[in-house]
Amino acid sequence: MTDDIRTKKLFNAPEDIITHAIEGMISAHPDLLCVQGATGRAVVAKDGPRDGKVGIIIGGGSGHEPAFAGYVGRGLADAAAVGNVFASPAPEQIMDAARAADGGAGVLFLYGNYTGDVMNFDMAAEDCERLGIPARSVQVTDDVASAPKGREGERRGIAGDFFVFKIAGAAAEHGRDLTGCVAAARHANDNCRSMGVALSACSMPQTGKLNFEIGHDEMEIGMGVHGEPGMRRGKLATADEVTDELMAAMLADMPLGAGDRVAVLVNGLGATGPLELYILHRRVAQILGERGVAIHRSWVGEYCTSLEMAGASITLLKLDEDLQLLLDTPCRTPALTVAGALEPKGTLTRRDHSAAAAGTAVNRAALKTDGTVTPDVFRAMMLAAADAIHANRDWLSELDGVIGDGDHGVTMDIGWTAVRKILSTEQDGTISELSDAMGKAFLDAVGASSGPLYASAFRKAGEAVADRLNLNADGMVAWIEGLCAGIQARGGAQVGDKTMIDAWVPAVAKAREALHSGGSVSDCLAAACQGGISGRDYTATIESRRGRSAKLGARSLGHVDPGAASAVVLLTALRDTVQS
Repeated sequence: MTDDIRTKKLFNAPEDIITHAIEGMISAHPDLLCVQGATGRAVVAKDGPRDGKVGIIIGGGSGHEPAFAGYVGRGLADAAAVGNVFASPAPEQIMDAARAADGGAGVLFLYGNYTGDVMNFDMAAEDCERLGIPARSVQVTDDVASAPKGREGERRGIAGDFFVFKIAGAAAEHGRDLTGCVAAARHANDNCRSMGVALSACSMPQTGKLNFEIGHDEMEIGMGVHGEPGMRRGKLATADEVTDELMAAMLADMPLGAGDRVAVLVNGLGATGPLELYILHRRVAQILGERGVAIHRSWVGEYCTSLEMAGASITLLKLDEDLQLLLDTPCRTPALTVAGALEPKGTLTRRDHSAAAAGTAVNRAALKTDGTVTPDVFRAMMLAAADAIHANRDWLSELDGVIGDGDHGVTMDIGWTAVRKILSTEQDGTISELSDAMGKAFLDAVGASSGPLYASAFRKAGEAVADRLNLNADGMVAWIEGLCAGIQARGGAQVGDKTMIDAWVPAVAKAREALHSGGSVSDCLAAACQGGISGRDYTATIESRRGRSAKLGARSLGHVDPGAASAVVLLTALRDTVQS
């Protein structure tokens, strides 16, 4: 069982992993890279951004090295926003990258098609527009295992990032405008297919536990780069048999024939060495040769990993004249160099990215003061919630490891640790002001999908009680209802999708019932817990329809959604604090 296995990694402290890795990367490549921005998470090309050039910004969670920061450099990406392990960067981290790469011609965001990345980059794009920076986005959707033909927009982005990033960076290097760079990136994505196989599990540094179980003689075909289960699990096959299955799926989705040209990437997932990868490429070349398909270029090695997972993926990029031109355009980054002459470094004019601060002073004299939940009590409730999430961190991550990427507990703990910190400095705020501060702290610390969802939740909850200093039962229920409304507004999930909404909606309904029956704050919170528990348990009986686990279908049955489980942890902590 995975509970009995503890993995070993070389790091100093879990909270310093990303900071220390970035410091090491900069110290290894001081001629290529630097860090810009207050978050410390924007890795920027020293010889990249310049006036009149579209800024190419890539990003995603850590644990996939050399993706993403390894592709920052001249002729490729101008900057990368670096998220926590397996978690999207937060909007402010993305904005640091956007401000650094802004040459006055707009910015293009490129990232894998995952819920958290989409939400965080969308929020950053909204911020860019407010600052007068034109921003566009292209999501990479190369993984044929994650959705059938005809539903390409639902597919995950895996190692195909490598080709899409390269093409977009070259388009910008050639001086194409924002529309032209978007078109090039989309054209590359439309002609890119990937599929992978996993032989062993990976583990989160913070937990030291394997994300999932797989037998010593088993393999998972179609697994995602975060450890998400794939299309099927079966007995370990030979290298040629595995390659045949991966190639068959890709060629059925994107037929290739005599006269076609492709670029090939055989990518290791972290613990599979060149010896095995070259054996896979051998068979890829045989299959393509039998079809009369020419290989223009090949890359074999680790380009998009999954921590220490054993396994590999194969990516094909079908080339035409323009894609070949862009693929062959010189670039120089830590992880990829295409030889050739680069133009002399251009100049970059630093632009004023400041925006007028919004906000109006609160007139406390006009706020309603009835209710037992004062700002101090509210602060105690939130601190108890932070403690509860920390205590349940590993359990929540284990739940997520079964149907997701295994980081939910870690991510929530990071977010609530940031909330704890902000509550120690915000000593005089109203409940509405504290909620806003908590939302910003959570979002800046986390990213992922939880960041935008809970940031929107806290903001909406704060708005719902903006007329109150203290919360009575009605105010407490309004605050919880605001949480639920904020999550739904940002994420779009509905009851039955197997998400945290399946716990929050019945929690609100039960709390409303208790309120209408004359219940106290304590009664309403107790009822909310009952509703949340029923919703959490309900998620084990349904298939997932949203997020990373949506690819699992019937394989998600029998497993509780980790977001719904964490909702119950939070509600229970709030209830217990009030009752005590």
